[in-house]
Amino acid sequence: MKKRVKWGLVAIVGAGLIGWGVYSQMPKPNEELAEADKVMANQKQGKKALKINAIIVKPQVLTDEIPIIGSLIPDEEVNLSFETSGKIVEINFEEGTTVKKGQLLAKVNDRPLQAQLQRLVSQLKLAEDRVFRQDALLKRDAVSQEAYEQVKTELATLNADIESVEAQIAQTELRAPFDGIIGLRQVSVGTYASPTTIVAKLTKISPLKLEFAVSERYARDIKVGTNLSFTLEGSLDTYHAQVYARESSLDINTHTLTVRALYPNPSGIMPGRYASITLKKQEYKDALAIPSQAIVPEMGKDKVFLYRSGKAEPVDIITGIRTDALVQVVKGLAAGDTVIISGTQQLRTGMDVTIDHIE
Repeated sequence: MKKRVKWGLVAIVGAGLIGWGVYSQMPKPNEELAEADKVMANQKQGKKALKINAIIVKPQVLTDEIPIIGSLIPDEEVNLSFETSGKIVEINFEEGTTVKKGQLLAKVNDRPLQAQLQRLVSQLKLAEDRVFRQDALLKRDAVSQEAYEQVKTELATLNADIESVEAQIAQTELRAPFDGIIGLRQVSVGTYASPTTIVAKLTKISPLKLEFAVSERYARDIKVGTNLSFTLEGSLDTYHAQVYARESSLDINTHTLTVRALYPNPSGIMPGRYASITLKKQEYKDALAIPSQAIVPEMGKDKVFLYRSGKAEPVDIITGIRTDALVQVVKGLAAGDTVIISGTQQLRTGMDVTIDHIE
C-alpha cells in the first residue's frame, strides 16, 4: 500500500514537471501586437472623412465662344516703284518713318521732259492769240469757217501735248499713295530705275485687318458687324475688332469661310502677328455651370457628386455648352446644390466627406 502511494506521488510530480516544461516552451502573447491590433480596430471604428472642395451652384451668364487662330495683316500694303524709267536723282524719305498720302518720296531725271514742256508752253500764247484773231475776223466774214476751225484745232492739239508732257513728268515722281510706314529702301540716288524696280514697301497699319477662317459649321454665325475679341502672344491685353467683310463662298478644299475684321490699332501693333480670337456665338443668361473636373464620365453618362449632410451622393446630369473652365448643366442640378469638385475619382455613394474649401 505504501509503495502504491509512493509511486503515485512520483507519477504526479513527474507529470507536473513535464507539464511545466511544455508550458514554458509555448509562445507567450505579444503585448505590442495586441496593442497595435487594438489601435487598428479603433481607427477603423473612427475612420476620418475625405476632405473635399466644393462649389455652390448659382445662376450665371455663360457665353458660347468659338476659339480661332487668325493673322493680323495691313489695311493696305504696296511695293513702291516708278511708272517710267530713268535715273533716280532724289530720295526724300527716311527708312521706317511715317509718310503722308501724296508726299514726294523719290524722283527720276525729268530734264528732257521739262525742256519739252517749256517749248510747248511758249507756243501756247501765240496759238491762243491766233484763235482770238481768227474769231474776230470770222465775225466780220473776213475768214472762212474752215480757217477758224483749223487754228482752234492747233490750239487744242498744243494743249493736249502740254497735258501729255505734264503727265510724263508726274510719272517721274514717286508719291505715297496713302498714309503709312515706309520700309527699307532698295535703291540709291543714281540707280537706273524701271517700272519693275522696287524702291521700298509702304504699309498702312491703322487700322489693321484681322483675317481668319471658320468651319462651315459656324459660317452662318459670322455676319458683317459681328464683334469679337483677340489676344496676342506675350501680351495680357485683350483687343476688340468687328467683322466688316466675308468671302462670298466656302473654300472648296478646306470647307472654311475666310472672314476679315477691322481693329483700329491705336497702339500701333505691327502686322504679321498671330492672334487668338474669341468669337461669341451665343450668350445664356441664368445658366447653371460647374467646373469640368467635377464631372465623372460613367457608362456613357455624366454624373457629379453632391455634398448632402456629410455624405457624397451621385447625381446624373446632362451637359450643354463648354467653355475653357466651365460646363453648362441643362438637367440634373438646381441652384443652391453643393457640388464636389475635388477627389471625384475617390468618391463612392454614401462616402463620408468633409468640406475643406467651398466657393
